[in-house]
Amino acid sequence: MFRDPYLLDLLGLKGAFSEHDLESAILRELEGVLLELGSGFTFVARQKRISVGKDDFHLDLLFFHRHLRRLIAVELKLESFQPAHVGQMEFYLRWLDKHERTAGEAAPIGLILCASADLGQVELLELDAKSIRVSEYLTELPPLPLLRAAPAPGHRTRQRDCGATTSRGPAMSNVDSKLSGLRSN
Repeated sequence: MFRDPYLLDLLGLKGAFSEHDLESAILRELEGVLLELGSGFTFVARQKRISVGKDDFHLDLLFFHRHLRRLIAVELKLESFQPAHVGQMEFYLRWLDKHERTAGEAAPIGLILCASADLGQVELLELDAKSIRVSEYLTELPPLPLLRAAPAPGHRTRQRDCGATTSRGPAMSNVDSKLSGLRSN
């Protein structure tokens, strides 16, 4: 269950460092993503190997949601959403349901994070029935004019969380406060 030693060279710590420095380095990258995902997410695996027959597949990220009591499979796409991504996610979800789901857990949910998505395509696929969500990601803040036109803080989004509409994530609160100042100018 536990390893000895753990190779932590990925943290980039050099020379003398404190216990606090070590803890901060471990959490630095993971914390930001978990905060953006929202309350209740816990990290399970990266590049989760899924073996079926003689083939291996790799799920990008696997989380567990404490409040929903279910695994959350995340597939990252650098390109725009394609309907073919749904088949890949369905495959992963069925494998997780069969091999990783434990007693008392609900069926896994899939999240396809892509550079962009056509809402018409996503709606046509009726993904709620398949427990799959599609979301876009941003690697930088949009230009100022676009930010000024963004919905006000507290605005309800199109995205769903197990059938319920959700508010903007907690990591957006800093952006929301900046937007409020921009709108009033």
